[in-house]
Amino acid sequence: MRVLFAASEVFPLVKTGGLADVAGALPAALIAAGHDVRVLLPGYPQAMERAEGKRQVASFGDPLGVGAEVRLVSAKLPGSALPVWLLDCPALYARDGGPYVDTQGADYADNPLRFGLLSWVAARLCMADSPVKWRPQVLHCHDWQTGLAPAYLRAWQPEKPPATVFTIHNIAYQGQFPAEWLPRLGLPWEMFTPDGLEYWGDLSFLKAGLVYADKLTTVSPRYAREIQTPGFGCGLDGVLMGRAGDLTGILNGADYGVWNPATDSHLVQTYPPRDHRTGKAVNKAALQQALGLDKDDLAPLLVIVSRLTDQKGMDMVLSTLPAILRQGAQLAVLGAGDRSLEQGFQSAAAGSPKRMSVTIGYSEELAHRLLAAGDILVMPSRFEPCGLTQFYAMRYGTVPLVHATGGLADTVMDCSYDGLVTGTGTGFVFEHANAGAFQWCVERAITAFHSPDQWGRIQAAGIAQDFGWDRSAARYGALYADMVDA
Repeated sequence: MRVLFAASEVFPLVKTGGLADVAGALPAALIAAGHDVRVLLPGYPQAMERAEGKRQVASFGDPLGVGAEVRLVSAKLPGSALPVWLLDCPALYARDGGPYVDTQGADYADNPLRFGLLSWVAARLCMADSPVKWRPQVLHCHDWQTGLAPAYLRAWQPEKPPATVFTIHNIAYQGQFPAEWLPRLGLPWEMFTPDGLEYWGDLSFLKAGLVYADKLTTVSPRYAREIQTPGFGCGLDGVLMGRAGDLTGILNGADYGVWNPATDSHLVQTYPPRDHRTGKAVNKAALQQALGLDKDDLAPLLVIVSRLTDQKGMDMVLSTLPAILRQGAQLAVLGAGDRSLEQGFQSAAAGSPKRMSVTIGYSEELAHRLLAAGDILVMPSRFEPCGLTQFYAMRYGTVPLVHATGGLADTVMDCSYDGLVTGTGTGFVFEHANAGAFQWCVERAITAFHSPDQWGRIQAAGIAQDFGWDRSAARYGALYADMVDA
């Protein structure tokens, strides 16, 4: 099967969240299963710098009036055989900030054009007049940044259109812009209707993908059900209910080639997952020293690798911090997000520097070191489409503590009495997204940590889980085949 992935970020070229991990690992798993896959993404400076074997393979001219030539550069991911196509247009992508926001954290004003072009090129590569001979049988688009691609195909009506799949990684991010962008992006006003691109008077990139793609997927079975309800659908639950027969929840996977404590070059000492005790102790002591925490192997080390937002439940963590630290725990935080939450965590760390550390931003190395050193991973998200960090944590012998939502509920089994007796408990789960329920769950986890035999059984159950991409890639392969054969 020839499959074109279109995504706004791909690890290790550029990453702001889990989408990049998926867009790098799933295509690789599909290639291992025998499919022919290309990944299309914008040519951000860091992506152009890190990609290997770059060569220009096509030019699109200036299709959307950017004022500069748009080129297609073929390359490979570093240390990988995965082919990537970089959309080379420095006028749109060569920015000092991140992929979506400037150095002050504000969205780029021309994001509709930046990602409209990404969608336009993805669709053009599926057409008979594509400047590249390789043409996909399936176009697989990811999140709002590529949502217009199925709309372009519907507008252009090619003689042999590819099958289109649109994956929702987080429905809260919708790409909603003023309707005036429609003619600039080359889409007809006839598509600007409540049954098409229009959303509360605006143009919605996400809704375009939901309406015009042949099939919809999201990243866990529970999230597929949740987003069809008003509580989780972010205003698009009606659209999704109308397409329920085309919507599938396929659980994300973990790239154990990257997240493996036995081979992880970021660690002070590698260790095999099933013989983790000594290795985790060495990494914990080294991290405590590096972060200025008390070197105390008996203190449960809680770690957070997350965006610092209310959606991620970080306000609940802040409100219960005094009680958590009184339990003798330590906390190490890595993340960025809402300025008020960043300042709240920094202030708390300043008041307890030997018990708490906060690093604002993202570091791939520190993320790996936290999961190797930590005892408990804290993920109290109010909603979570899938989550990947809990997969990585379990492989490193770090026990996840999560709210029962989305993919977290699908993948972490609570260490209730039954879970402990049967050996199926892999973490600690709380049902209601409030500070009291979260605090009680933390206290349960800390109590279990101080029972070494019980804690070892919980770690072993988590380590035994296999969330590799092979199973999910097979489900996507079957979906592609059904669409193409239909």
